[in-house]
Amino acid sequence: MSRYVWADPPSQTAFPIARPGLPLIAAASFVTAVFALLGLQWPALLGLVATLCICAFFRDPDRVIPSDEGAVVSPADGKVVICEKIAQSDYYEGECLKISVFMTVFNVHVNRMVYDGTITDTHYHPGKFFSANLDKASRENEHNALTLEGPGGHRMVVVQIAGLIARRIVCGVQTGSTLVRGERFGMICFGSRLDVYLPPEAVPHVKIGDKVKAGTSILGYLK
Repeated sequence: MSRYVWADPPSQTAFPIARPGLPLIAAASFVTAVFALLGLQWPALLGLVATLCICAFFRDPDRVIPSDEGAVVSPADGKVVICEKIAQSDYYEGECLKISVFMTVFNVHVNRMVYDGTITDTHYHPGKFFSANLDKASRENEHNALTLEGPGGHRMVVVQIAGLIARRIVCGVQTGSTLVRGERFGMICFGSRLDVYLPPEAVPHVKIGDKVKAGTSILGYLK
């Protein structure tokens, strides 16, 4: 039976909201209140719906993290669109296991670290905004790559990729930051994708089409 731990302290609110969403929620709430005070019922109703939708998008539920030895967890909620070994990539030297998770606007968009370790390198690339489920999105879209060195010298790379609608990548860590498996490290706004590159000996625990949740679902195991 798997055991679970908290990577981050549980929130003290019933409906946790990611910090990047607070300014948008405040602005939408203010506009809605102005419409209501002016007696504009339909604009006020539309403003209320918009405010609730923004709150839903920036929801940030607490997650318990599996503590299985060698388990690599998903960095995002969504669907697995790639799970294969590749000979070479722009982010990982040599053969590796690549697993990609595609997020729609309906998924939780807070990103969580895949494994314990220290960030040894970060690379941000301002690119294009193709649909994130396309293969060329990995290279050509705006993206932010984090290289993680885990215990035993295991090297992994997590890449945040902006999508067709997503135009803002949020990352709260930098080179030298030490994180634990399942810890929050950022988010991508409004539909996007996360690519994970693991050592070639890693054993996948998912297949294409699987639905996964950030921090909770196991993508694979390191040997």
